[in-house]
Amino acid sequence: MTPNLTRRHMLGLGALSTAAALGFTRIGAASAAAVEPAAVPYAPAVVVGSGYGSAVAALRLGQAGVRTVVLEMGRLWDTPGPDGKVFPSTSAPDHRSMWFRTRTEAPLAQFLWLDVVNRDISPYPGVLDRVNFGGMSVYVGRGVGGGSLVNGGMAPTPRRSYFTEVFPGVDADEMYGTYYPRARAMLGVNDIDPAWFESTEWYRFARISRRHAHNTGLKTVFVPNVYDFGHMKREAAGTAPRSALAGEVIYGNNHGKKSVDKTYLAAAVGTGNVTIETMQRVVGVRPDPAGGYVLTVLTSDVTGKVTQVRELGCRQLFLGAGSLGTTEILLRARETGTLPALSDRVGLGWGPNGNVMTARANHLWDTVGAHQATMPALGIDDWDNAANPVFAEIAPLPMGLEHWISMYLAITRNPERGHFTYDAATDSARLNWRREQNTPAVNAAKNLFDRINRRNFTIYRYDLFGGNRAFADDFTYHPLGGCVLGEATDAYGRAKGYQGLYVVDGSLVPGSLGVNPFLTITALAERNMARILADPR
Repeated sequence: MTPNLTRRHMLGLGALSTAAALGFTRIGAASAAAVEPAAVPYAPAVVVGSGYGSAVAALRLGQAGVRTVVLEMGRLWDTPGPDGKVFPSTSAPDHRSMWFRTRTEAPLAQFLWLDVVNRDISPYPGVLDRVNFGGMSVYVGRGVGGGSLVNGGMAPTPRRSYFTEVFPGVDADEMYGTYYPRARAMLGVNDIDPAWFESTEWYRFARISRRHAHNTGLKTVFVPNVYDFGHMKREAAGTAPRSALAGEVIYGNNHGKKSVDKTYLAAAVGTGNVTIETMQRVVGVRPDPAGGYVLTVLTSDVTGKVTQVRELGCRQLFLGAGSLGTTEILLRARETGTLPALSDRVGLGWGPNGNVMTARANHLWDTVGAHQATMPALGIDDWDNAANPVFAEIAPLPMGLEHWISMYLAITRNPERGHFTYDAATDSARLNWRREQNTPAVNAAKNLFDRINRRNFTIYRYDLFGGNRAFADDFTYHPLGGCVLGEATDAYGRAKGYQGLYVVDGSLVPGSLGVNPFLTITALAERNMARILADPR
């Protein structure tokens, strides 16, 4: 089901595409030290971040007639580079690919043990960031649209039984009857045409993995996506510009993908009540004696230089900077004493959604194809395995050549949780996660793929992730927790200890969901915003 593109949406898309010209980026030329103190400007509502939960908050506030400012740390991705494209492909990354790096840091470290995957690049506010915490690294999107710019677009709904276990205080009937359908419609979630899937060369890799799974007695399921599969079919037919069929995914998609800058945020700007300001990082929050909050905001340019330090006041503050960003803002405020009454549960309940990546070497006759769509459409569903529940995305590896590799991102039920602490020396939140906490996730993934390998007489690939490893368990695309719903907040994301302060993102989810989380984050934000707008206390 795709969202209706109303005139408001079209106006919003136009407004987003001209945001820099209208001055929304607010990049100045003076150094931070030269800025004179000024009166604190004010907005009734401020939303920090522009990913899934933030986009929901912005739209619903705008529709309610609330003048709202969205502060985004990254840039607006609307300007083509020298190649005429906004985003680079996965196989040819450049400065646009990563957030102020001199070299890309893709999940795949090697191929045939050769360092041919990552490239040297010049520092720039690129679209993908890998935040490294020792034993765990976290991938996040940077830019208007947040993680929706860089993910694989998979939008499954979690098992209802597991959802009620993760969120015992949330009405599942309401979520599955109202808010999941609402989120699916607004995000443009759609399903692949099964007949086309069976016939196209672009999903041969998935069909090979399906056959091996079925040989093992395992179930596979089609997974809905926010990439427009109709557009993808036209790509294959040569009647639409290629994106998913041109190796584009982790550094952004130029066509076909309904990231939230094209859905929720376009509609939000289209209300006339929402302004998006880019290259803005919130580093401080304090109460306003007159009511509400005052934010300290750093403005940066494309070199990373801070060009302005300012304050912005608001009556209501919605934090949607993601599991890392929101948690850091609140931890800093609590530990430095600007918001000392915040719950002692802030910083707890973090998990990587049990993410583990692995790959198998197929027989020479089981070709996966030189042409592979970058959007996953199929998964191995072994979640009913009581001892080792796993949902494994059948992931593409589009290299433009036949490599006989089947790759997977396994989502496991790892009960281990990390926590954040505030490091005063670096003025940042540090993730406390020990490498051995990954053991339950690796064991579950190994149990599944050992069975597949035994039945199909195949082996693991050890040349892809570095260190001769068959399992990559040191990064996640699904950071969850840090401000858990019903613990650090009330049952609707209102921060405990303060009025008018809300959390709307993946930090509300306690570490595990069993599937890709963004649809649930969106639906949960829809639920919470409906209550907050009715009862803003």
